[in-house]
Amino acid sequence: MFDQLSKAKDLFELKRKADAMKKEVEAISVSVDYKNYRIKMRGDQRVESIEENGESRDDLVELFNKAVKDSQKKVSKRMRGRIGDFGLPGL
Repeated sequence: MFDQLSKAKDLFELKRKADAMKKEVEAISVSVDYKNYRIKMRGDQRVESIEENGESRDDLVELFNKAVKDSQKKVSKRMRGRIGDFGLPGL
């Protein structure tokens, strides 16, 4: 019983650390200019804005974010169940 309680505590601590790392990654921001375009993106690959000749292109922001989300889902689905390949005990 104490072993399970210890594992639950460890998992809670791991989740807390993962959440803190996620916030840190989301706070990273890059801005790239190329020809007539400027794109601003967060560290988690979420596009915040796209400008073409100084004009906001919200349609492209939605398109890029949908493409990233869809690709992440596809990768997640393919990788599901493989965490055991890392040999981590208890997972």
